[in-house]
Formats: sequence, C-alpha cells, structure tokens
Amino acid sequence: MWIERLARDIGALGQSEGTTLERALDQMSRAAALGVPGCSAALVVVWREVEGPDGSVRHVVADYGASHADLSAALEHQYTSDEGPTVEAVREMRQVRVGDVLREHRWPRYTSMAVQCGDRSSVTVPSELPGDERVVTFGVHSARPDAFDEDVVVPLTALLAEHAAAALHNVGRQADAARETAHMRRAMSARTVIDQAKGIIMHARGCDADAAFTALREVAQRNRKKVVDVARDLVAENTGPQQRMRRPGTDGR
Repeated sequence: MWIERLARDIGALGQSEGTTLERALDQMSRAAALGVPGCSAALVVVWREVEGPDGSVRHVVADYGASHADLSAALEHQYTSDEGPTVEAVREMRQVRVGDVLREHRWPRYTSMAVQCGDRSSVTVPSELPGDERVVTFGVHSARPDAFDEDVVVPLTALLAEHAAAALHNVGRQADAARETAHMRRAMSARTVIDQAKGIIMHARGCDADAAFTALREVAQRNRKKVVDVARDLVAENTGPQQRMRRPGTDGR
C-alpha cells in the first residue's frame, strides 16, 4: 500500500550511516511534499524544551527541514510572533488542522504571512522522539484551501510524524556515537603524542616518566598552552632528518 510505503521511506531516512539531522529533515520534507495527496510543501521541525528563570517551559527550534523556501519564512514568522499552526501544534502537543487560513481567527498576525507564503491549508502533527526530550512536528501544506482529504491525510500525517520521530531519534543516536568515537580518537592521539614527548625528554635528560611529564606541564603552564600542544611541538621539532633535540625550557619556552 502506498501509505505504508511512504511511511517506511520516511522512517528509512534516518537509518543511513553518516546521515545528519539537517539532511534527514530536508529529505523528509521533500518526500512528504511529493508523496502526500494535495500537498504542495512540507515542513518538519525538531523542537527541544528549555526552562526559563521562572520555571516555565517553552519549545525552541533545534533544526528543521522545509521543502520550499516560503515555508521557512512562514516558520520564522510563526516562531517570532508565537502564532500559527506549527507553534500551536508543539505548544499544545496536539494535531492542528487548517481548512483555509483566510477563515481562521486563531492567529490574526499569521494570516497575511501565510497567504504571501502560499500556506492556505495544512495539517500539522506533533510526535515525541522516543526516549528523548525533543519533539518533532510534521506539517503538510498546500497553496489551495481545503486541499486535504481529512479521512486520508490526517491519519497519514500522524503516521509520518511517528516514523519521522523514530528515524530522527536514530539519527541523534548515530551522531552521539560519532561524537564519542571522535572524542576517543582525539584522546588516544593526545596520549600517544604525550608519550612520545615524554620519551624524548627521558632520553635527553635521563629522567623517569613522571619527571618528563612534569617538565611538559611546567612549559605548558608558563606558555598558557595545553600539555598536548607542547608535546606535539616537541615531537615535531625532534622528528625528521637532522633534527636536534630541543629540551623544554632551554629556549625560554
């Protein structure tokens, strides 16, 4: 069935290794714009909760994907004015339907912008990311009034929102894993270069590893540098052909 196929396609966009949140959101919005009956543009927004000084909680945009630039302008207007179907969907955590924005009285400051951006009718559904404090809103929009068959598009949009939330959660986990791997690589690289620098100092001074590290740390403190940067400089100065050992601190550093 085409509905299930579209939902699977949306969900699969977060499975590819190396997919970024921005790329997944852009692909989801384009897929919805092409696949949902009556839809001429789609907007997928990831929101995160922030707590104010008074303890109140509000949602801020973490990232979004819009199939058309006009929807980006419409979202910015909604966000700054705090009026419109997308911000209401995330604020109230419920589905928001618009048959024709010109018949709407809920968002008087949004009507003119919506018409300019070709946002006459829409269906927007929020969905929480599993095991996450973020929320995704999935919105399908049309330049025509009453463009959507509610019996088909409303449940379809809800289904797409659920699949999008699951996919974006997976993208977030992949990003976290990539950051952890990169951190480990940097840590291992730093440890390797520090050990190399300690070996150079131990050979030159005839001292032990603790004394060599103390020497590196003293140079780093004097020059307001990180120990790993001092170690990297020392290794670079003492590698390659005809390099002369430069002892930490002997040249005023």
